[in-house]
Amino acid sequence: MKVKLPDDSILQITDGSTPLDVAKSISSGLARDAIVAVVNGQPWDLTRSMPESENPVELKILKFDETLSRETFWHSSAHIMAYAVKDIFPKVKIAIGPAIDSGFYYDFDTLQPFTPDDLTKIEIRMKELVEQDIPFERKEISRENAYALFKSMNENYKLELLDEIPREETITIYTIGNFVDLCSGPHLPSTGYVKYFKLLSIAGAYWQGDERNPMLQRIYGVSFPKKSKLEEHMKLLHEAEKRDHRKLGKELDLFHFDKDVGPGLVLWTPRGAAIREIIENTWKNEHRKHGYEIIMTPHIGKSNLWKTSGHLDFYIEDMYSPMDVDGQLYFLKPMNCPFHISLYKRKRYSYRDLPLRWTELGTVYRFERSGVLHGLTRVRGFTVDDAHIICRPDQILDEIIGVINFSFSLLRLFGFENFQIFLSTKPDKYVGSNENWEMAEKSLTSAINSTQFPYSIDEGAGVFYGPKIDIFLTDALQRSWQCTTIQFDFNLPERFDMTYIAKDGFQKRPYVIHRALFGSIERFFAILLEHYAGNFPVWLAPVQVAILPVSEKHVDYSQNVYKELFDDGFRVILDDSNERVGYKIRIAETKKIPYMMILGEKEEEKKIVSIRRHLDGDLGQMSLVNFKSKLRKEINSKK
Repeated sequence: MKVKLPDDSILQITDGSTPLDVAKSISSGLARDAIVAVVNGQPWDLTRSMPESENPVELKILKFDETLSRETFWHSSAHIMAYAVKDIFPKVKIAIGPAIDSGFYYDFDTLQPFTPDDLTKIEIRMKELVEQDIPFERKEISRENAYALFKSMNENYKLELLDEIPREETITIYTIGNFVDLCSGPHLPSTGYVKYFKLLSIAGAYWQGDERNPMLQRIYGVSFPKKSKLEEHMKLLHEAEKRDHRKLGKELDLFHFDKDVGPGLVLWTPRGAAIREIIENTWKNEHRKHGYEIIMTPHIGKSNLWKTSGHLDFYIEDMYSPMDVDGQLYFLKPMNCPFHISLYKRKRYSYRDLPLRWTELGTVYRFERSGVLHGLTRVRGFTVDDAHIICRPDQILDEIIGVINFSFSLLRLFGFENFQIFLSTKPDKYVGSNENWEMAEKSLTSAINSTQFPYSIDEGAGVFYGPKIDIFLTDALQRSWQCTTIQFDFNLPERFDMTYIAKDGFQKRPYVIHRALFGSIERFFAILLEHYAGNFPVWLAPVQVAILPVSEKHVDYSQNVYKELFDDGFRVILDDSNERVGYKIRIAETKKIPYMMILGEKEEEKKIVSIRRHLDGDLGQMSLVNFKSKLRKEINSKK
């Protein structure tokens, strides 16, 4: 048989050969570093025989730096961990063990919660399994036999997962030693590949993320083929822990969650609200510069609106229960889109009026399960920086290019420089004609190409009503965060019968582009907080200057300085407590206030100020006029 490699070269190989056989024939280095393969576009175990074919089989052999390879490595590590857990705790039931963005986890049903000592025992057993270099073996099995197998093992979670597998799909299991798991794969050739790993933490998680289901024990871990990679990762985790926005939010008094208010509902403190106001004002100013008009819409709407939009058919499980208002059912809005369309429908537009760029900081409410709530990044009430561009077909390309460039410029304002673009194409279930999908995908592709920015295709990951572009930013710890989304929509224009008067006098259907640049204010706030580790640049800092009189004798002078700074629009506080000035400095440093102004006898006599910079120390003395000039320049530079 023949295989075709990514460089279009053709190799003649023996029937029944595996990707690992091919890797060995190319070079020992490739065979050593190979993790997984892609055969005819499908993920493939390195040790699985390739299909016989009259045409050359297309083969890619991937190393750890590829996304699929990392997922395979971490998912295989999860299996090894589950094997170790079952060895030590035979009565534990296994649930799911996927790869995640930076490692893996496995969920277990156990009567007794795991302890840190248990993690140590599990790690020791995992090391033994790795040293034994046990092969991962893939087996195809009938649905009936799979059901009988997992029923005999009393693994009820696997039986539930079996019921969710479509009838037409092949069912596979993977074994390592006497451990068996329901899994589609692919996996590593053997346990010996996972040389360096660390179990990180224990958490509770509801089965399927639903609080009505049993609470399971989740063990998180990470693994790498090289020791240096694990050490580097652990350093990043330590830094990420220090930067956790939930921890910083509490230390800096920026936001609060209260069980009496309800989980996933954010209470903003004065300091947190100050930062949020700066973010929102910057957002508004930049949108006006880019030709957007700001609109505002209600928080609730009648059920007929959500029926027309399709939310009651497609999204009802994520919406809150309806409320009765004057005999009519109303829902809290999970999206802003139908309101924007209703504004469009209030009058007739011609082709000359388009495009319309309408945007809103619209607060929406979605029923997130309690098991997935996470600080500001996953909440139940949040503000989407939403916009809808309503345009003619001939305007689509320019509008999408405009949104991509606008996104880059806005995110750069907040200190981000590195981005990734993903184009998500038509999913299995979709609305609209194939012609419309082809046109939309072509427009998105052309728009990205025009920016000359590299991108990746996320095959089949579009939403049901249209393809989309996702822009990810990279933070100070080199983590990727998805922020900007640009979505094509064929659904709403049809459902709401949107039209405009074309140049020929006939009514035609406009196109709608959904877009959000931050995603949500809450999540973007969390990203900013962790990116800067709470050390916000002066223009974003909730308090820019702390005035610290040395003693009570200098409070009057300090109050005069405070008033002058406050009247000039600077965000300033005066600490006139009876504490020693050294203590006041420590408090200001703890609160990460950019500038501290120490005022004593010498400063009052000479009418000057002594300045200290957070993390940098003393900057010396200067006139208040010079300090204000320096501060204003730094604020205007947004650095």
